[in-house]
Amino acid sequence: MRTFWMIICCLVVFTSCKQKESEGEKPTTKEVESELLFQKVDTAKLAYGTLLRVEKYPSNYIVPRPVDVWLPENYSDDKTYDVLYMHDGQMLFDSTTTWNKQEWKVDEWASKLMRTNKTKDFIVVAVHNIPERRWEDLFPEKAMDFLSEEELKTVKDISNRADYTLNGDNYLRFMVEELKPEIDKSFSTHTEKSHTYVMGSSMGGLMSMYALSEYPQIFGGAACLSTHWPGAVPSENQLLPNAIFKYMETNLPNAGKHKLYFDYGDQTLDTYYPQYGPRVDTILQAKGYSDKDSKNLFFEGTDHSENSWNKRLDQPLVFLLGS
Repeated sequence: MRTFWMIICCLVVFTSCKQKESEGEKPTTKEVESELLFQKVDTAKLAYGTLLRVEKYPSNYIVPRPVDVWLPENYSDDKTYDVLYMHDGQMLFDSTTTWNKQEWKVDEWASKLMRTNKTKDFIVVAVHNIPERRWEDLFPEKAMDFLSEEELKTVKDISNRADYTLNGDNYLRFMVEELKPEIDKSFSTHTEKSHTYVMGSSMGGLMSMYALSEYPQIFGGAACLSTHWPGAVPSENQLLPNAIFKYMETNLPNAGKHKLYFDYGDQTLDTYYPQYGPRVDTILQAKGYSDKDSKNLFFEGTDHSENSWNKRLDQPLVFLLGS
């Protein structure tokens, strides 16, 4: 029987640590041996289930950060669970620890839906963000290939910094090559694509679409809430949305083996999103998706916040994981 909050050992390589991880810099050496330990977070204020954490999950691809695993009540190695990977992990379970005192209420919704047999049994793997690196980690990196050299110069400062290094491809390599194998080895999971999903909001919505497009053999479905189609700070000169949509037209998998969920509101930052709804519909239709395997829902009067997403979280969960 696997011990799900104790021993997960792996050899991980880093560089000689000339620069501190706390400074938000990418690791560069490959010589430090680390022992991973998923430990129960006793201080987490949950409605249901158990939260486990590795405080600094080691990686050759991204800056180490906390990774949480949420297990439902009565989790058992005698059962096998689907896996939902989520971004912005620190915002999902416990509003007492979040910057805005809001949360997705993932444990509440997941427990209720499993208890009433509306979804299959599943666990949640939650990758925390590093605020100062979030944009670089979650932007769909290859969308930049659809900009001309002149357009690339125009969007040079889109991250509100003079220089930046996009890291979305490495973020996905971390999830697929480093994180998923350990999760499947350490917990009682279905490993197949048809049981593996990814979800996020805003930039996390973009990254969830990107994950499915880059690794269609790994992820069977993606849920993208309040997807940030502007790609960066909204402006009059919107070059990034067109690049992102061109990427989708080329790389989004055709219908037949995946599920795709999008939604958006019309308040605060979501004010910028309704204009892109028809473009998303057009791409989904061109790829052969129907209402059976895709959604692009408008929630009038809702804003860009965890409080809005937690009110409708049952919809993407049932859509992806419905029993």
